[in-house]
Amino acid sequence: MRTIIQLVRFGWEQALSCLFPVVIFASLAITKIIELPLLPRYDWLLLIFLLMQWWMVRSRLETRDELKVITLFHLIGLALEIFKVNMGSWTYPEEGYSKVFGVPLYSGFMYASVASYLCQAWRRLKVELVDWPPFLLVVPLGAAIYLNFFTHHFWLDIRWWLSAMVMIVFWKSWVTYEVGGIKYRMPIALSFVLIGFFIWVAENIATFFGAWQYPNQMEAWSLVHLGKVSSWLLLVIVSFLIVATLKQVKAEPASNVGGSQLIKS
Repeated sequence: MRTIIQLVRFGWEQALSCLFPVVIFASLAITKIIELPLLPRYDWLLLIFLLMQWWMVRSRLETRDELKVITLFHLIGLALEIFKVNMGSWTYPEEGYSKVFGVPLYSGFMYASVASYLCQAWRRLKVELVDWPPFLLVVPLGAAIYLNFFTHHFWLDIRWWLSAMVMIVFWKSWVTYEVGGIKYRMPIALSFVLIGFFIWVAENIATFFGAWQYPNQMEAWSLVHLGKVSSWLLLVIVSFLIVATLKQVKAEPASNVGGSQLIKS
């Protein structure tokens, strides 16, 4: 019975942390079913997401520091979207006034929502990182993962080499979190895989509601290839590394507990 209660508590905290992604999916579904007047769908989505972001800061569901992190992710994601769309990886076929180089500005919020989830979950679950690798390893690895999304179009795709590097660098690293006053822990690499898989599930929902289209979805919607999990896994790693590094920079000097380096939320 206690296990069930803890699972319910954990699920509730996760649901609260996913508030921004839930609004995104609901907006995609509603605007797909109901045609809103005056503006194209993509522009309505941008307005909805901007209002949602304003409300979350206004209601103190997100802090101003978290807003800075989320804005950074919006810009990182938008740059990646513009590049990928112009390389033909996927398209945004609908019209919109807020499209830049074929990419609607609302698309950056889909990346920002990942950062929103990480920041919210970090705070709600009192996340701590154990045996976090040195800054000089984490930053170059995160940069290499992000750059590979661009460079593999012109050079070798080294995602599997990078994935192996992640396993090596984070082999001894754990993430701890608290549910109902009880602490749990799991390997950081496993948390990367789990978040990446659930984002792939979310991607299928998003493409079903027309957030964007892959080339194989032009005629009719089809399941996003399972191989995309590797892309989302690497993107989650970049997201996690940025959030963790920023928290490490902002936090007080890390304390040593039982010989393990801790980074508190």
